[in-house]
This record gives sequence, C-alpha cells and structure tokens, in this order.
Amino acid sequence: MRLSAFSLLALLTVSTIAAQATQPGQSAITNWKLMDTCAKQAQTAYPDFNAESNAKRDAQLNQCLRNNILPPRQPSATPEAR
Repeated sequence: MRLSAFSLLALLTVSTIAAQATQPGQSAITNWKLMDTCAKQAQTAYPDFNAESNAKRDAQLNQCLRNNILPPRQPSATPEAR
C-alpha cells in the first residue's frame, strides 16, 4: 500500500498537533503524581485515625504541597448527623 504525498503530509500534521496538545496534559499528570507522593508520605508519617494524627497528617500534606508549589487539597466533606 502506497501513501500519496498528501496523505503523508496530513498524517504528519495530525501527529504534530496531537503531540503539542498533550503537553499540558503531561504537566497535569506530573503534578498529580507529586500530590499523590505528598499524600503517601503524610499517611506513612501519621497512620493513625485519631484527631491528633489527622491534624498532623493534614499539616504535613499541606506543607509538602506548598513546598512543591502545588494547589492545596480541598477538605473532605464530613457526613451530616441525622
């Protein structure tokens, strides 16, 4: 099967556009991986689920996110009492 010059040019153009479109996506994926690493480090440092550990874990997580110039995580929604 032979490709014509036009179809080869179209294929190259589409692949170039696709490569350029993924650059912001790659940046977002890198940031998400860093955010996950911060969360894992905080969870490892304070594995208990009591009020004191939760506060220390959140503080460490927020400090790590600040150090890496990442946005803070939104607080988890607490279930309402019925």
